[in-house]
Amino acid sequence: MSFDRDAALEQAMLTFWRYGYETTSIVDLTTAMGVTAPSLYTAFGDKKRLFLAAADRYAGDPRAMEQAFDRAETAYEAVRAMLIAAATAFTGPATPKGCLLASATASGSLASADVQQAITDIRTGIGMRLRARVRRDVETGALPSETDAAALAGMVMAIIQGMSVLARDGTDRAGLLAIVEQTLKAWPVRSGS
Repeated sequence: MSFDRDAALEQAMLTFWRYGYETTSIVDLTTAMGVTAPSLYTAFGDKKRLFLAAADRYAGDPRAMEQAFDRAETAYEAVRAMLIAAATAFTGPATPKGCLLASATASGSLASADVQQAITDIRTGIGMRLRARVRRDVETGALPSETDAAALAGMVMAIIQGMSVLARDGTDRAGLLAIVEQTLKAWPVRSGS
């Protein structure tokens, strides 16, 4: 039987998502992945590198996200799709509740500061791409000229992180989607629109 690196990484991602980085043990990982510790170390190096690979898998390709933002007719449409996707992912029947990026390092110690920084970098990248998309709408007049792109992108990121916590606390998909709709009502519009 050959080692399926992709399937093993998927199981590692789900394990970190469920238990967090600090509290997930090598035994938890090898059990979930169906591999021995030496196989894990050979394929991924160590727990930290495995976690970073799992976080990258979870976050997806940054270029694909940027392309999705670019393809959206407006920043509003990009954000709407992003929020609905988050609500759906955070309440999936086959995955842990909430967001891996929010929950995996929530109780991290200073020993995992570099891991927390890697997660921060992923979130920062998402926020930067979102901010750029909002700025584009400001420049084209799709959003009011006084729109604060950084604050608007920050609001969306805060809503996503909050939805993650609510999902972990038991809020169902319908509840999260209601939050999405309420959030979108706060989206700025040009006067006369």
